[in-house]
Amino acid sequence: MNRWFAGLLRLLLLLLSPALLWGQTLLVPEPDELPGTLQASQNSTSQASSQEKTEDGQSSEAQGQRDDQSAKGQQTKRMIYVVPNFAAVSAGKQLPPLSVKGKFHLATQDSFDYSSFVWTGVLAAQSYALDQYPELGRGAPGYWAYYWRAFVDGVSGTYFTEAIVPALTHQDPRYYTLEDGSIGHRIGYALSRVVVTKTDSGGEAFNTSEVGGNALEAGLANLYYPPQERGLG
Repeated sequence: MNRWFAGLLRLLLLLLSPALLWGQTLLVPEPDELPGTLQASQNSTSQASSQEKTEDGQSSEAQGQRDDQSAKGQQTKRMIYVVPNFAAVSAGKQLPPLSVKGKFHLATQDSFDYSSFVWTGVLAAQSYALDQYPELGRGAPGYWAYYWRAFVDGVSGTYFTEAIVPALTHQDPRYYTLEDGSIGHRIGYALSRVVVTKTDSGGEAFNTSEVGGNALEAGLANLYYPPQERGLG
């Protein structure tokens, strides 16, 4: 009986609660009927809210300007959504030294990215069209002979310059973006990175990784190009 009575009481309260709430809303006076002090308080609250919105808008605008400025030296993983840009470091970003494993990982990313196969096809087609190495023949077998040699050139060059030589010389194969300065200054900086690079300790040194790595790649090519194309030249 007690359970039945408690359930009935809860049911009545549920049925009556909308009416009670409606009655409370009817008892709230209109804004014109509010006391002067209360209405003044509401006005000041409204003004404070408007001021906060204005300050928020100014803060958002300032933040947007800062974001635009910081985006100038930002690097993406790909240029034009296609070309790999894994070795580029955004301006002002401080990174720890790249481990040997990290250097080989970077070289692997650059060597076997899908765009590398496409770019190799373009280079092979150009060499094939110019008949650069007549000894390789013509037709599909000739084009394949151009293709795999160009691919090995790219892979060996990347591993020599980004992994093997940097690991031996303790140099950083990444490109650190320069944000400040004129366009000419930044172009000069980019060109200088061919012969100057960062070391693992944070200094700068002659870019043995780039120069020496490409020399090793050229020497390796003597093993798989036609005998007539070999030699120091």
